[in-house]
Amino acid sequence: MHALFETTIERQADGALAGPWRSPQNMLSAQSYDGHRSIHDDDTASKLGFQGGTVEGPTHFSQLAPLGVAIWGEGFLAWGCISAHYRTPCYDGEETQAFAHPTDDGRSAHIQIVKRDGSEVLRGTMSVGPAHAATALDQRLAELQPLEQRRILADIVIGATTPRRRVTMGFDQNMGALYPFSLKDKLGRITEPSPAYDPATALDTPWGRAILPFEMVSVLGQYTVADEPIPVRNPVVGLFADQEIRLIDGPLLVGEPYELERTFIAISGSRRTESLWIRTSVFRAGSDHVVATLLLNQAYLKASSPSYPEHQEAVS
Repeated sequence: MHALFETTIERQADGALAGPWRSPQNMLSAQSYDGHRSIHDDDTASKLGFQGGTVEGPTHFSQLAPLGVAIWGEGFLAWGCISAHYRTPCYDGEETQAFAHPTDDGRSAHIQIVKRDGSEVLRGTMSVGPAHAATALDQRLAELQPLEQRRILADIVIGATTPRRRVTMGFDQNMGALYPFSLKDKLGRITEPSPAYDPATALDTPWGRAILPFEMVSVLGQYTVADEPIPVRNPVVGLFADQEIRLIDGPLLVGEPYELERTFIAISGSRRTESLWIRTSVFRAGSDHVVATLLLNQAYLKASSPSYPEHQEAVS
């Protein structure tokens, strides 16, 4: 049987596990939605005060997966949860390192990804199910202060649910305007490759079929979002501020049909953003059996929205 990862992991004096330095890549420079480019495009990002197009947050989840397997074994890829608050943008060419510090009871681990200058890309928790410990985003949700005055999200109804949509991720399938690449393309640039991700090598892994990396579970979860009845007042540019991927009865399989259903669970905000928290349930196709949930805080930048003329900068 193939090893799931060849990643070199070091145990530090304080008990934390540290992965190697990696250089995650931005594969979304051509991303578009609602007729305009995104925060991952250099020109759009620079107009909004960023150095350039950002590396999408869940790209970093691949660096955490080998640490989860080192702590809990192969079950982490079937019942694992990564729950993260994004702290600092990462750009092409920057190196990052992942850390996981298991808790005393062994049910979860505190996680962190940092850049060479010490700045945090993300922090949060990892855990393994089926009975997951409380996560970093469970705590953030419990502490949220509701946004009283909304403009971008004025039409959102908390508790509303979108119709179910069927989705599949084939190995060679281009994932559309939001994700203009395939799983095969991603595996050519992923920071932590695994034989479990490729149909050519997955037969000799615990599942006998290729599975989706955590970061591609995020892509699957976003695949139909442009077609959903989500009444955000566009045009506006958003970014991922918080994200959780929780596998309940996984792993998710390449080529397997699933159904997605989204629920709007909270709205929050800051001086620069209005944020919509969406929980996506992933069902086994044709059933009510939930195999995973995805929690996303999509933060919309006031500077990109005509709803905030006092903040707006030209974004095209």
